[in-house]
Amino acid sequence: MKSFQKLEFKILFFTVLFFNIGMNAQNGINAKTFYQHDKYLSSDKMEGRFPGTKGNNDAADYIEKYFKKFGLKKFNDSYFQSFSLFVKEGLNKVKSDSVKTQNVVGYIEGSDEKLKNEFIVIGAHYDHWGWGGQNSGSKKKDVVAIHNGADDNASGVSALLCILEEVSKSKIKPKRSIIFVSFSGEEEGLLGSKYFVSHLPVEKSAVKVMLNMDMVGRLNAEKQIYMGGAGTFPEGVELMKKLGENSGLNPVVFAGDVGGSDHVSFYKASISAVGFHTGGHSQYHTPEDDIDLINIDGGALVSKYIYNALVSIADYEQPLYFINQD
Repeated sequence: MKSFQKLEFKILFFTVLFFNIGMNAQNGINAKTFYQHDKYLSSDKMEGRFPGTKGNNDAADYIEKYFKKFGLKKFNDSYFQSFSLFVKEGLNKVKSDSVKTQNVVGYIEGSDEKLKNEFIVIGAHYDHWGWGGQNSGSKKKDVVAIHNGADDNASGVSALLCILEEVSKSKIKPKRSIIFVSFSGEEEGLLGSKYFVSHLPVEKSAVKVMLNMDMVGRLNAEKQIYMGGAGTFPEGVELMKKLGENSGLNPVVFAGDVGGSDHVSFYKASISAVGFHTGGHSQYHTPEDDIDLINIDGGALVSKYIYNALVSIADYEQPLYFINQD
């Protein structure tokens, strides 16, 4: 009897879920917009977006502009959450061994009077390795050249901004509140997300799920979007597989295998966390990770998929809680 009731609940849950998704069509997420964001953030003028540099700050300003444009609310009267990090001597021509950088943070309030006090976080890091060099994480340490990071991770930020635009234009607002955040200092050891988790702008207990996008711009011929951590919240694996139907994608879903990007900072704090990516490639952490290799149509498809995941989770009918996958 209990198994029948569970099946009945799942049928009801996914019926309500996909009715809501149908009402929130994501026509505003498109390849042109994805390309616009990625091209700007991965341009040579950003000089690889290394923390403490003008390029990193300019990228933060660009993200802030769209947070403001699409009506995100501020925490503590600012979109910037500043912090300092240590930089190895001589790296990227930074003059001081301690530099200041910032996470870019804003939120949209949920529409449900009760559930708006719960928060879903969606994020992507915007920093990269600047000019590379011996003390950097470059795979070509003997080459001093701009590491534009078009996939790592201008693509994730592009998806974040596309999803933000769609949420802002949707007539039906999500029930739970959503925090949008773009991290700095990821390449140096997830420093921006670690700082964010230890300085949350809301009560930790109110943060229910974190979705992270890192390298989502190189969708392969098999149309595979990979994700780890789908089992860290109730019915997460089933949801992610169901969302793959008629999406144009083939989700590769892992309940655990949380991975190595900013969502790990949340998982280690016992917050449900899912990381999305489209796979590795030989241009990873080299000067060759450029815009001309980005699959912009694929980027739009991935953005739509993650938008649907975000809205679905924000509108979850059942309680959200952390499930340890270690």
